[in-house]
Amino acid sequence: MLIDGHGRRVNYLRISVTERCNFRCQYCMPEKPFSWVPRENLLTFEELFSFVRVALDEGVDKIRITGGEPLLREDLDRFVAMIHDHKPDIDLALTTNGYLLAETAQRLKDAGLKRINVSIDSLKPHIAYRIAQKDVLERVLAGVEKALEVGLKVKVNMVPLKNINDDEIVDVMEYAKARGMTIRYIEYMENVHAKAGLKGLTGKEILEKVKERYTIRKVGREGSSPAFNYLTDDGYKFGIIDPHKHDFCESCNRIRLTAEGHLIPCLYFDEAMSIRDAVKAGDIEKASEILREVLRNKPEKNRWSEENAEESARAFYETGG
Repeated sequence: MLIDGHGRRVNYLRISVTERCNFRCQYCMPEKPFSWVPRENLLTFEELFSFVRVALDEGVDKIRITGGEPLLREDLDRFVAMIHDHKPDIDLALTTNGYLLAETAQRLKDAGLKRINVSIDSLKPHIAYRIAQKDVLERVLAGVEKALEVGLKVKVNMVPLKNINDDEIVDVMEYAKARGMTIRYIEYMENVHAKAGLKGLTGKEILEKVKERYTIRKVGREGSSPAFNYLTDDGYKFGIIDPHKHDFCESCNRIRLTAEGHLIPCLYFDEAMSIRDAVKAGDIEKASEILREVLRNKPEKNRWSEENAEESARAFYETGG
């Protein structure tokens, strides 16, 4: 069992398989050139899995594959199958922008993937274009339909932005509800890579938008999930992820691994330790020692607050948001 320095059990590993992305979303990486880390700098799927296997054997029972955009990593289904074949009952999920999902959903499902989260920030083509800086909406929505068709469980993520898509909060909810999908609204996370001057809605402001059409009541958190859940008067459950509060930090159960082998204890911290050399050398014992050191140093809470939100230097496209 993996226990951090604050006595929390860590059973959730998020793995970024690439920093590359085919979108340039305003809240993530709008000015980054379409370049990427050289292939030789990335850990191979076999190298990544040599560490993942240790984590699984130590008690990790939930894995989420992220990016960048993970579907840009060639043969991703092969990596999914490695994880699934080692531990078939693993809760194995993927976060994607959905652009390549229609072509890959069946292979991922066949390999053992169970769930996906898809970002849908707007149902208006011109607004989706404005946010992603690319004509994306038609392909994303087609990818969602394909994922549902092949039997993947789908959640929708939306980042509400002031004066951009804040008038679509309920519309996107109703799109998700009509297809049996959960939606989670994610507060914009201040970071140095985002477009200057961008403003997100707070959790309270999001709720006020929902209340314009629904009566809602609090449900609370499920386990270690960062989302606080609510129920509408017609029985639909939705969530809000508010990183400016620390009330989900006390039960945080996750660590992150990047494609280059950096182990990160908290999304909002810049500290990391690398398992790259150990894994490349086949020294899994050393990699395990590094894992335990990262766990010992895992912070009690993030550096943001509702009063004073520190701007993060973390590139979320390297770690998965």
